Amino acid sequence: MRAPVPTLPAQAPRAGGALGCAFGRLLLRLGGWRVEGEFPDLPRLVIIAAPHSSAWDVIWGLAAKLALGVHIDFMVKQEAFVGPLGWLLRSLGAIAVDRGAAGGAARQAASRLHEAERMWFVLAPEGTRKPVQQWKSGFWHIARNAGTPVLCVAFHFPDRRIIIGPTLTMSEDLDADMTRIRAWYRPFQGKNRGT
Repeated sequence: MRAPVPTLPAQAPRAGGALGCAFGRLLLRLGGWRVEGEFPDLPRLVIIAAPHSSAWDVIWGLAAKLALGVHIDFMVKQEAFVGPLGWLLRSLGAIAVDRGAAGGAARQAASRLHEAERMWFVLAPEGTRKPVQQWKSGFWHIARNAGTPVLCVAFHFPDRRIIIGPTLTMSEDLDADMTRIRAWYRPFQGKNRGT
């Protein structure tokens, strides 16, 4: 049986150990999931993952993160950081954000990413599991302000694949960038819907 995850490039931020990787790979195998494609050999990166239509996206994404042994940061509303859950979220790479601050989350993420020697940062451009007509542009602003490219990653539930797609440099034209990114995601189907 082929490995459920690809090999990480040299500059990818690492996390965990052999036990965590083995546990993540076991979860992926038991669920019938695999990760396909190649990661770019970059120390800093914005990753967008879609379609985001179910909480299962998070479960399988975290299993892949463990299996790869990669450290990927992500944003979580600050209200979730209570008691032991806060410790667990931080250990998984969560960054607490105040969603009430206009543009604050994107600025905070861009600043952290810009200052980091190595940091991969992931978010769902839909911003919610509910169907949306327009994606949020936070990832575009983060990538532009931090001077990093965007890696497209798709969840395709019909055949249980996490697909590593193209790495794109954002232009000065938000609408054009969003159009080309949405076109790449069009064939993929989440648990409850497509993009």
